[in-house]
Amino acid sequence: MWALFQKELSGFFSALTGYIVIAVFLTVNGLFLWVFPGNMNILDIGTSSLSPLFSMAPWVFLFLVPAITMRSFSEEKRSGTLDLLLTRPLSYFQIIMGKYLASVSVVILALVPVLVYYFSVIRLGSTPGNIDHGAFWGSFIGLFLLGAVYVAIGILASMLTDNSVVAFLLGVFLAFIFYSGFDYIANIFEYGGFGNFIQNLGIDAHYRSISRGIVDSRDLLYFFATIAIFIQLTRLKLASKHW
Repeated sequence: MWALFQKELSGFFSALTGYIVIAVFLTVNGLFLWVFPGNMNILDIGTSSLSPLFSMAPWVFLFLVPAITMRSFSEEKRSGTLDLLLTRPLSYFQIIMGKYLASVSVVILALVPVLVYYFSVIRLGSTPGNIDHGAFWGSFIGLFLLGAVYVAIGILASMLTDNSVVAFLLGVFLAFIFYSGFDYIANIFEYGGFGNFIQNLGIDAHYRSISRGIVDSRDLLYFFATIAIFIQLTRLKLASKHW
């Protein structure tokens, strides 16, 4: 599995995909946070907070993560190398996890430079260090978990088709449904009861909960369970393809 992981990860950077994703993520966020005027600009809002970053980053990831995962299985199916891969002494789970962990690693590499923004805001405050550290680290963990869910969704989308563009579009659509779609459905019902239940099926409710700086075990369970469900669905689809 680790050999496959290393192959996939090196493939992201030999084909420039990894560099492009990281560069786009940092450039888009950097422009809105520091350059473009408006209510997302840290200098304009005048508060020592990175909340604009964490409200915008899920939408940026919504497009970038499917771009990372779209070729994971679709390209293997199109070129016929998936059949060759299935002959290797690897279980379905190991094949999927090798590709999944490689994509998650690219997400992590995109997130690490965000720490530069964190230390910049700490230093730029009128009172250095005057920042809600708990909210930052909670949001940072939440954004990582959100990215990990997007990867699981994107891997499944790539498994469902042999066309990378279709895999990208399907990944964006499914990620949107799970991030924000349940909120729209919940709005149909009155808040409380069934409406809250529908809302809690979506990523956004749990992401916002963690972003407050309190890492609740229920939110962690949601993210890990969602990842496990999509990986299991991918495994079932891969098994059906093999047989």
